[in-house]
Amino acid sequence: MADEWPTELRLSGDGRTLTVVWGDGARHAIAAELLRVESPSAEVQGHSAEQKTTVPGKRDVKIRDVQEVGSYAVRLVFDDGHDTGIYTWPALRRFGEEGEEMFSDYEDALAAKGLKR
Repeated sequence: MADEWPTELRLSGDGRTLTVVWGDGARHAIAAELLRVESPSAEVQGHSAEQKTTVPGKRDVKIRDVQEVGSYAVRLVFDDGHDTGIYTWPALRRFGEEGEEMFSDYEDALAAKGLKR
């Protein structure tokens, strides 16, 4: 179980990358843009798949703060004011492991809607 918990969370100096090191030694550098546009908040995800919002214009978004939420998650505060997503450890692991695919799907959704990063 301890392998499923991060041993380190480090925000880059420019706020564009959150690095997560896991108990099993895995290390993921996750882009702030991906964390913002795929935020687990209801504002982005809605209450069903049909309500999910494709968030444009976040290419340059930065994380301003990382706040602990109990012992199971963090809240990320972005420089665009978004701060309602609670990123559980399993969610962060998913971002790390599936981030490239998630980002590709995001870019496809933007293109389909005529939106830009």
